Amino acid sequence: MSSIAALAAAALVAGCGGSGSAGSSGADGNTLTLWTHNAGNAAEYGVVQQIVKDFNASQSKYKVKIQAFPQDSYNDSVVAAASAKKLPCILDVDGPNVPNWAWGGYLAPLDLSSGKVAVKDQLPSTVGRYQNKTYAFGFYDVALTLYARKSVLNKYGIRIPTIDKPWTKSEFMAALAKLKASGKFAYPLELATGNTGEWWPYAYSPMLQSFGGDLIDRSTYKTAEGALNGDKAIEWGKWFRSLVTKGYTAQKSGKSPNDDFLNGKSAISWDGSWSAAGDTAKLGDDLAILPPVDFGNGPKIGGASWQWGMSSTCSNKAGAQAYLNFSRQTKYFVDFAKATNTVPATNAAAAQVPGYKPGDKFNFFVQEAQKFAVVRPVTPAYPYISTVFTKTAQDILAGADVKGALDEAVSQIDNNLKQNNHYSGS
Repeated sequence: MSSIAALAAAALVAGCGGSGSAGSSGADGNTLTLWTHNAGNAAEYGVVQQIVKDFNASQSKYKVKIQAFPQDSYNDSVVAAASAKKLPCILDVDGPNVPNWAWGGYLAPLDLSSGKVAVKDQLPSTVGRYQNKTYAFGFYDVALTLYARKSVLNKYGIRIPTIDKPWTKSEFMAALAKLKASGKFAYPLELATGNTGEWWPYAYSPMLQSFGGDLIDRSTYKTAEGALNGDKAIEWGKWFRSLVTKGYTAQKSGKSPNDDFLNGKSAISWDGSWSAAGDTAKLGDDLAILPPVDFGNGPKIGGASWQWGMSSTCSNKAGAQAYLNFSRQTKYFVDFAKATNTVPATNAAAAQVPGYKPGDKFNFFVQEAQKFAVVRPVTPAYPYISTVFTKTAQDILAGADVKGALDEAVSQIDNNLKQNNHYSGS
């Protein structure tokens, strides 16, 4: 459901430029195969099944058949199928992977002009683009946010921030100091540092970006020098480590960070919009949904979740395009958001989803996605960058020299870029 699935980084990046561009697959005449990562996710899978059923019933020329995979093995299955030139015609893709899959020859550009929902009306983070072409689109996004109890913040005289006036760094650190000094919380801040994989760049690189650093220099996408190891990035790294040394957060959190927050073990939790409904059910009006901290360059959250595209090897692209455009109806955007407790990708859909309508409690996440979302670097190198950043951030939390760790990360990323000719091929 969310965009924090583990990435098959090495398999995706190592010499795959153009690997899927030859041959054809995914269709037997006008019968087209669709792959999804939603096996085991009954609610979201049910929406996919309904769209396919409706499309098949809406016309007699094409028929779409579904094959569902468990999320943990999905990326590997796509990579293997691409190597064997046996990709389906229609497939979903985790948003940050779109540039890599487009560069690798897995995806074909889309013409979405005949869909009922216009691309321009979607949250930008829900449209997968690469080299000025659209390769995928999603029905929803997710938003990271801070959760707290209003009663706890009020008890310790901590201002409740708003979208328009988030906490500054100094306010945030003062709040953590008060909460730590109370003796009520072993770790006042829950960052879910026990999570693995894509959670690390998804959750923590927006903090780096709010400090003024980044994972790569986005002006050229040819180096991470200065972005990931400049003064702002070093400042972020030292701050990140200080959260552990000051006892504000755990170097490795427990297995159920959301439960720890709900049980009062932590006072402030950095978590996703997917937890909002459950948290509200448990805490009611005492739940405070808060914007990300402004560390100096504006509040930031990660953007992009699962999206849909068409394989470059599909032998019936007209049928695949027909299905994808058929799916672009507001009712399906609504159905996905309801099924997954996610942020609807359009305002029209949000207006029909309970809790997300303007003025409703969860419309906060729509505003966050509109104002604060930053997509992960739009480069085929992203899966590799993700892996490097994850290890680097973990090392920093564990006490590694910040500048040395970031310099090493830059060296590794720049070497990968050079080895792949800066991913200049398409």
